[in-house]
Amino acid sequence: MSYSQKLLACAGALRAVLPDPQRQGRLLTAIERTEQDTRLDPPLQGIQRAVHALPLSDEDRDVLHGHWLGHPVHPALVQIPIGTWLSAAVLDLIPGKRRHYAPALLIATGLGAAVPAAVTGWIDWAELRKPQMRVGLVHALANSTAVVLYTASLGARLRGRSVRGRALGFAGLAAVGVGGALGGHLAYRQAAAVNHAEDIPVRTEPGWHALGAPSDFPVGKAVRRTVGETPVLVVREGGGAVHVLADRCSHMAGPLSQGEISDGCVRCPWHGSVFRLSDGWNVGGPATSPQPVFETRQAEGQVEARLA
Repeated sequence: MSYSQKLLACAGALRAVLPDPQRQGRLLTAIERTEQDTRLDPPLQGIQRAVHALPLSDEDRDVLHGHWLGHPVHPALVQIPIGTWLSAAVLDLIPGKRRHYAPALLIATGLGAAVPAAVTGWIDWAELRKPQMRVGLVHALANSTAVVLYTASLGARLRGRSVRGRALGFAGLAAVGVGGALGGHLAYRQAAAVNHAEDIPVRTEPGWHALGAPSDFPVGKAVRRTVGETPVLVVREGGGAVHVLADRCSHMAGPLSQGEISDGCVRCPWHGSVFRLSDGWNVGGPATSPQPVFETRQAEGQVEARLA
């Protein structure tokens, strides 16, 4: 075989493993099949009930969701185990025995940090939609496999079996890579735990928009209207004040207009996030982002609203 033929053969082999730009790759196809695999639903329901049954107050759950941070805390926490385990792998590639204990210390640090990362992940997972939960379950299994492998790697290193410890560490890093890819799919393909109301300022037409006469809005009742093409929740108080919020919940786009109105707040009917009507503040999770709020006025017998 000539040199040019060898190059062509290598190029053909490379094209065989690279994604086809003209159609969806095998990896994404497999993940999308997981999204629709109803065989995963029985364990999903049992695990979800177990997470909801944990002895945590609403305030505790808000902390774990990341209400205080303004976005989910889970993605921030996972950086520690990923970073320490990747660093351990780099050190394992460097020859010499003087660094024998450094990778073990990094692996142990990652194992410790994996605990709060996993707890926050499960708390967020229990409030997702079924297709997201299916992928999330496989994501958790991949990460759990990584924890098992790294635990075994640490044990082997402490017993002086460095070659076995390195092999288990590299296997754990591969499992972490799979889990990370699934986590990326959850966030960027399935929009899990992202702000579903972030695009409201972009999609909402500027200026004042008529919503209807004050009598069209019963006191204390949720009414759905549109500002341009943006669905909104309208609530009129007894004193005449009218509050308008974006209707799609920032957590998972649930219809707030179908929610419960109480104590100046609205509770999302899907996952229970609570938003203050006066300013859209997310009083309670699992939502970590406030709800877009609209200014209101009355002109020529009509209630009008514009994005604040």
